[in-house]
Amino acid sequence: MSRPVPRAATAPIGVFDSGMGGLSVAQEIRAYLPHERIVYLADTKHVPYGCRSDDEIRMLTAQAVNWLYAQGCKLVVVACNTASAFSLTPLREYYGEALPIVGLVPAVKPAVLATQSKKVGVLATTGTLRGTLLQDVIREVALPAQVEVITAVSPKLVPFVEAGEQNSSACRAELLQVLTPLAQAGVDQLVLGCTHYPFLAESIRTLFADQFCLVDSGLAVAKQTGRLLEQHQLRSWSHLLADQPSLQCFVTGDVVQAQPVMASLVKGVFDLHQTDEASAD
Repeated sequence: MSRPVPRAATAPIGVFDSGMGGLSVAQEIRAYLPHERIVYLADTKHVPYGCRSDDEIRMLTAQAVNWLYAQGCKLVVVACNTASAFSLTPLREYYGEALPIVGLVPAVKPAVLATQSKKVGVLATTGTLRGTLLQDVIREVALPAQVEVITAVSPKLVPFVEAGEQNSSACRAELLQVLTPLAQAGVDQLVLGCTHYPFLAESIRTLFADQFCLVDSGLAVAKQTGRLLEQHQLRSWSHLLADQPSLQCFVTGDVVQAQPVMASLVKGVFDLHQTDEASAD
């Protein structure tokens, strides 16, 4: 691949996740930046990333960002906490100023600022817990404030969302098992440390009522995307044409299987396509 070159302000924003979870971020960007077009890539062929090796996560993420760059994207949001934990530094070193890249860090800082009990919970994937970004923010933000961070993990939650079963009895049973120790410990702020997890909010609130204040990174990522677009003079202020979808989605796996799940998660109109180019085995 030749060295990257900057794109025009009329180009789309690229958003990438291992699966459907990043749609929670894409929708925040869509609402915050209504004049922008978004190309969303879900690597549903390889989801979830959390159980994969560090090198494999970096490889799959690099392939996905390369694909979004090849589609003409002017900025890419790595809307996956696991991918961000392992891939942001090499991606930014490669693309430099030609392609601004926004990553995700679990929203520990606002949770630390808001907690009354001095106990914050982080619901995350094994990959995010294994990476350095979460540990860095705990060390830099939580420890100086004398706030205890208690983590919870379940490999079953992402597959529930990918199957459109985020409000099922089985999913709620898993959430009850995973989050009850946090509630018993006195956690009052629960950081949703995976972009799939905002889609679990209804189930969490049903199970735990007002025990937790749920905190995620979606709006903060949308605002950072806007700041970077303005900094690089890439923000679009033109109204979208009637035949221009503001959200164009691609999956690397089965598009027929993805369609009803995506329709249940996305608010508003979107186009859905399949691509085999983003992440090859």
